[in-house]
Amino acid sequence: MNKKIIYLCAFCLFLTNLHSQIIVSTSLEEAINKAIDKNISLKNSTIEIEKLNLQEKGIRNKYIPTVEAFALYSYFDSNLTIDLPNTNVRNIPLFKDKGTFDNSGNFFIGGVMAKSVLFSGMQIPNGANAVKQKAIGTAYLKDSEKDAIIKDVINTFDQLRLISETEKLISDSDKRLNTETKRVSKAIELGLAIPYDRDKIKLALLELESKRIELKGKRELLYKKLQYLTGYSNEEINSVQYEIVPFILFDTNLNTDNKQEIKALESFKLASEYLLKKEKGTYLPTVGAFGGITYSSIFDLNGTTSTLPIINQPVSLGINEFSFNPLLTVGAAMKWEIFAGFEREHKIHEAKLNIEKVQNQIDDTKQKLQLLLENNMVNYDVLIKKIEISNQQEKVAKNNLNLASKQYKEGLINVSELLEAENDSFKVSTTKLNTLIEERLAAIETIIATGELSKKLSK
Repeated sequence: MNKKIIYLCAFCLFLTNLHSQIIVSTSLEEAINKAIDKNISLKNSTIEIEKLNLQEKGIRNKYIPTVEAFALYSYFDSNLTIDLPNTNVRNIPLFKDKGTFDNSGNFFIGGVMAKSVLFSGMQIPNGANAVKQKAIGTAYLKDSEKDAIIKDVINTFDQLRLISETEKLISDSDKRLNTETKRVSKAIELGLAIPYDRDKIKLALLELESKRIELKGKRELLYKKLQYLTGYSNEEINSVQYEIVPFILFDTNLNTDNKQEIKALESFKLASEYLLKKEKGTYLPTVGAFGGITYSSIFDLNGTTSTLPIINQPVSLGINEFSFNPLLTVGAAMKWEIFAGFEREHKIHEAKLNIEKVQNQIDDTKQKLQLLLENNMVNYDVLIKKIEISNQQEKVAKNNLNLASKQYKEGLINVSELLEAENDSFKVSTTKLNTLIEERLAAIETIIATGELSKKLSK
C-alpha cells in the first residue's frame, strides 16, 4: 500500500514538473535546429535586427564629437581697379584718374575643427530608443517564425512516419491476403472453392498495391520538403527516429499574454511613442560646441606698379606673406527653429495617429489570438477523445478480423465478408494514425498560440 502511494506521488510530481512539454527525440531536435539555422527568412530577420542596432548606435553616436581636418590651396590672378570719386581740395583735383593693378599670388588655408552636440531637444535619445524598440519587435517576430518552422518540421516528419506505419499495415494485409490466395488456389484445385473467391482477393491485393504506389509518391514529396527545410540527405532523414505518441497538454489555464505578435506590436507602439517625443523635441533649441585651430596664409603676391591719383607716387601691391598662424577658435552655437510652417504640428499629429493605429492592431490581435487559442483547445480536446475511441475501434476491428478469418476457414462466411473485415481493420488503423498525427499538430498549434513553443520543447 505504501509503495502504491509513493508511486502515485511520484507520478503526480512528474506531471507537475512536465506541464505541457512537447517531447521530441534528440535526432528530431537536431533536425529542428538545422531547419532554424538554414531558414533564409530567419537569416534576413537577423540581418534586419543587426541593421536596426547599427542605426541605433549611429543615432546615439551623434553625441560623440566629430573631428574634421581641411585644407585648401589656390592660385589666383586678378585685376584690381581703384576708381575714387573726383574731388577738389584748394582747387587741386584729386582722384581724377583711376588706378589699375594686375595681381597674382597663392592662398592656403588648413586646420582641424571639432564639433559636438550638447543638447538636441531629446531628439537623439528618443530617436535611438524608437529604433531600439523596433529592433526588439522584429526579434519577437523572428521568434514567431521559429515556432512556425518547428511546427512544420515536426508535422512533416510525422507525415513521413505516418506513411511508414501505413506501409506496415499494407504489408500485414498483403501477407494475410497472399496466404489466403494460396489457400483458395488449393481449394479451387480440390473443387472446394471457385475462381471468383480468388479474383476477389486479387482485387483487394491490387487495391493495396495502388495505395502503396500512392504512398511512395507522397514519401518522395516529403523527402524533398525535408531536404529543403533541413538540408538533410535521404539517409539523414531516415536516421531521425522517434515514437508517434500523443502530445499531452497538462496546463489548463493557457493564455496568449506571451504571444510574440502581441509583444512585437507593443514594442512597435513604444517605438511610435518615442517618435512622438522626438517630434515634440523639435520645439526646443539645439545647442552645440565647436573648437579648432586654423592656419591661413597669402604668399608670393605679385602686383604691377601703378601711380595713385592722390599722391602721384608709384605704388606696388606685392606682398611676401600675410598669415594667421595659428588661429584658435572655441565657441558654442544654438539653433532654434521658432516657426516651421506647421510642419512640426503635422508630424506630431501623424505620430499620434500611428500610436492609435498600433493600439488598434494590438486590441484586434489579442481578440483573434484568444479565439484561435480557444479553437485550438477545443480541437485538441476533440482529438484526444477521438484517439481513445480509435484505440477501442482498433481492438474491435482486429478481433473481428481474427474471428472472420477463423469463420472463413470453417466455411461460415464467404470471401467478401472476410475482405470486408480486412478492409475495416485497415481503415480503422489508418484512421487512428491520422487522428494521432492531427492531435500532435493540434497540441503544437495550441502552444504556438501561447507563444511558448520553444520553452515547451524538450527531448
